[in-house]
Amino acid sequence: MKELMQALRAASIQAILAADDAENLENLRVRYLGKKGELTGILRQMGKLSAEERPAMGQMANQLRTEIENAIEARRTELNKAMLEKKLELETVDVTLPAKDVRIGHKHPMYNVLDQIKEIFIGMGFEIVDGPEVELADYNFTKLNIDEGHPSREWTDTFYFTEDSKILLRTQTSPMQVHAMETKSLPIRMIAPGRVYRKDEVDATHSPMFHQIEGMVIDKGVTMADLKATLNLVVEKIYGEGTVTRFRPHHFPFTEPSCELDIQCHKCGGKGCPTCKGEGWIEVLGAGMVHPKVLSGCGIDPDVYSGWAFGMGLERLAMGEYKITDLRLIFENDVRFLEQF
Repeated sequence: MKELMQALRAASIQAILAADDAENLENLRVRYLGKKGELTGILRQMGKLSAEERPAMGQMANQLRTEIENAIEARRTELNKAMLEKKLELETVDVTLPAKDVRIGHKHPMYNVLDQIKEIFIGMGFEIVDGPEVELADYNFTKLNIDEGHPSREWTDTFYFTEDSKILLRTQTSPMQVHAMETKSLPIRMIAPGRVYRKDEVDATHSPMFHQIEGMVIDKGVTMADLKATLNLVVEKIYGEGTVTRFRPHHFPFTEPSCELDIQCHKCGGKGCPTCKGEGWIEVLGAGMVHPKVLSGCGIDPDVYSGWAFGMGLERLAMGEYKITDLRLIFENDVRFLEQF
């Protein structure tokens, strides 16, 4: 038995030192020390020994087991260290290489125009207010003198949340007129930018989601002349002096009288093209004097106070500012397009 254990010591240590990965090392542990391993097989022969020989052979077997276990653990440590060094070598970062180019973005062209408009109106003493995009029909329609049966209240034009048509995605920023008149003290000078939603088909000048800027002034002695002068000033501030505008009579339930403001098409100079649908003009906003019914409905005496209001499309202003010919480009997030600005 002594010769067998000495031979096992020499063979096992040599095999363990030659193991090149953790799997092979584990196989050697099972081969030499497992329940059916070679050392166990030698120990089964202890019954053939005399009582005097057994203690010495048992001690030798325990010592051999310890030596094999220590050799396996030492080799496992060496393999793990070598594996870690190899991993670190593969993952080494060359700090002398140039850093990755960090691309810093910039404001969207539409929001550049919005900031410009805010600055213009703040300079004229206006307050900027915000309101909910999910609105009550009372504020979006009824309190703005838009009664039941009006085409704009149809399901084909509006995104409703409830079957009773009482909650909807606001179709205009005009509800902010009512919110302002109900909550603010007079006089009022405010603009309210925000997203609005209508069931429009997507084309070069329309989208089911777009942005409006609502504006309103309520004070004593306010006239239509104040409205026209203010809007002409705003247009010239945005597009430059000499920008050609026109005011057309129109009808809005919440203003009386009402008008629409057009600017001469920036693409064709008024000759007619696909951008302006051949008309030579691009509609920018609707406006008018706040209807007396809207004033009285908000607790304001129309015999004492008057006011004007407008709602302008932010995308169309951006199109004119940057000579953009298709509204869809503003929402498609094409970096090739946006990098121009």
